[in-house]
Amino acid sequence: MVEAVLIDLFSLPANLQNNIQGLLCNTLETIEKCSSIHAPFVYVMCCQRQGSERKGEQEFLLPALGGFQSLKRRLEVVWALTTAAALYTVKQRLDEKDLSIIKVILPTLRKDLMKAYIDHLFTAVYQFEYEDLQVASDSENLQIPEPLGEGQTFPSQDMALIQSEIQMHLESLPSLKGELTILRSSLIPDDIFLHGFTTRTGGISYIPTLSSCNLFSSSKRRDPHIVVKENLRRLANAAGFNQETFHRVKVNHANAVCIMGKTEPDSYDGIVTNQKGVTLAAPGADCIPVLFADPVRKACGAAHSGWKGTLLGVSMATVNGMVSEYGCKVKDILVVLGPSVGPCCYKLPHESAKEFHRIDPKCVRLFDSANPYIDIRRATRILLERGGVLPENIQDDSITDQNQNITFCTSCHPDKFYSHFRDGTNFGTQIGFISIKD
Repeated sequence: MVEAVLIDLFSLPANLQNNIQGLLCNTLETIEKCSSIHAPFVYVMCCQRQGSERKGEQEFLLPALGGFQSLKRRLEVVWALTTAAALYTVKQRLDEKDLSIIKVILPTLRKDLMKAYIDHLFTAVYQFEYEDLQVASDSENLQIPEPLGEGQTFPSQDMALIQSEIQMHLESLPSLKGELTILRSSLIPDDIFLHGFTTRTGGISYIPTLSSCNLFSSSKRRDPHIVVKENLRRLANAAGFNQETFHRVKVNHANAVCIMGKTEPDSYDGIVTNQKGVTLAAPGADCIPVLFADPVRKACGAAHSGWKGTLLGVSMATVNGMVSEYGCKVKDILVVLGPSVGPCCYKLPHESAKEFHRIDPKCVRLFDSANPYIDIRRATRILLERGGVLPENIQDDSITDQNQNITFCTSCHPDKFYSHFRDGTNFGTQIGFISIKD
């Protein structure tokens, strides 16, 4: 069942502008008749011309809106200077109400254009269907371009303009939840390496479980790639790295490691480089973003270590990648564990807990319960130490000076961090990042 209707009156042809009230009236009548049981939310997109008074424009449409009492509380006119701004505002309204099934009613000549905007601003969470806006009979001779046929693609120059318009709008939006904050480790020398762990503040993502500096997009979440890209742009500016040479691991919850400059695997949870100015990153929203730095050989790495990756030894695999590729000595490698779910909150089924118990019984709390508490950080440290990493070269929550601690529990700090464990499937993601300074 359609949950919302979007009526696009943004760029009507000149000979239809005078009939805008009639077009809207006819369309709303149809919606009201077809929705007698469940009235959907209705959003009308209109162009607010530069320098014009919005109040005057709204009054122009009031006669068309006045008679639709059943839709009155569910109807909103959205005025904006650009299609990107109008559609992004509509998206915010849909997300506030958790609506996903949308009918778009629009002129035929706008359909391909609107689909291009929607492809950039929405993810697969949403379902769209399209219906032609019924124009008056005296407009039948209007020359309307044919819609794109099957297999045809939108002109690349038009797509670039759409993307640019969206980016400009997103760049103009204020940061949410305060300033962008980056946590840094005292263990990694800042004269050689640029590094940090992000928190959830300072971005533009507005959905509660994603706000505000979400740095990962997927088909199951409501934050589109272009919003994540804007959050990353703001992070790059604040941290001082080049967004064009940013490489994030392709998570598979395993232990494969990518060597920068060699053939990139389809998926990998560790990545290493000795190239200056290349920023490596690993995500985390309970899983541990782990950073590696060798100030002697000037090499670095990043790894994503969830419970599966921890058991598979992804952190030590990343260390071994630095040793084999760049001649690093294990005793020179510094390892920092970023914000991640702590043993205070994280539970696993008993069968999985047995694997951590084998590493060290102290990695499991309440072992005899059905769902024991697991310490994936302690397990990571133990496996690194067994591999030859010096205990003093590992920074985690066991650090003596807690003022230097950056390995916070993501689940315990909803104001600072995202948590899949706490927030469910529509969760945000922070990252750990590192690069060798030029």
